[in-house]
Amino acid sequence: MRRLADEITRAIDLFYVRPVATFVPREVFRYAACGGANVLLGWVLYYAIYNFLLRQQPVDLSVTLVSAHVAAMLLCFPFTFLVGFWLNRHVAFRASALPSGAQLVRYGLSVVGSVAVNYLCLKLFVDACGFWATPSQMLATGVTTLYSFLAAKYFTFRA
Repeated sequence: MRRLADEITRAIDLFYVRPVATFVPREVFRYAACGGANVLLGWVLYYAIYNFLLRQQPVDLSVTLVSAHVAAMLLCFPFTFLVGFWLNRHVAFRASALPSGAQLVRYGLSVVGSVAVNYLCLKLFVDACGFWATPSQMLATGVTTLYSFLAAKYFTFRA
């Protein structure tokens, strides 16, 4: 796994050139690349789950009915959680000396906040504003990204 992380880091660093390198710290650049890859994975999974697995239909859990757009978000979560943690720990925030267990717990806490922000954005964009689900998820991702970076830098993986 370490070799894969090194290869990913080298590939990302190939694009860390001027003028970007002048204004953006390497850690932020790596975070953006890792986050961008994870976001794209999330969008593809969300689209496939929403349209093909759920067929845009609500999910009946016997005790409650979950809308398809929220169910798709929840089903994407385990994949993007694991990929995101691994990329952040081994590529973006390599300098953190915190033990991996502590990082995982902190990452879990910060992701709970991200899920809450994402959920609220989806409810706002889809249910209140009537936007389509997939573009709404993309908009929600933008809001969630800012929160996520600040939590990762200053809480989860602080050096």
